[in-house]
Amino acid sequence: MSEDKKEQRLPIRSLHEFLFEISEAWDGFRTGSMITMIVSAILILLLTPRLIVLHFRRGDFFESVIYLAIIIGLSYNLWNSWKQHQFYKKWEKRIGVLMHEEEELLGDK
Repeated sequence: MSEDKKEQRLPIRSLHEFLFEISEAWDGFRTGSMITMIVSAILILLLTPRLIVLHFRRGDFFESVIYLAIIIGLSYNLWNSWKQHQFYKKWEKRIGVLMHEEEELLGDK
């Protein structure tokens, strides 16, 4: 009975389960980072002309600062998403090799 309780407390029961869960979610993570990059780039492209127009108007300084802050935030989001995508791309190959090695060791081939 105490063994059942110990087994239930563990976040994962084996490396195999961990790798299987990661492989199932990996494409979603990579796709999500790509979508975030695309949406951020589109929003930056849409907001930049508005910021330029507001810059030449008088009396809209506060609104220009808000647009500039939004563009800076979107730029950071774009950069961060690109770094995430690079991370997923790099580790996708490594996890694939690890899963292949595991299959060979377990004799699932």
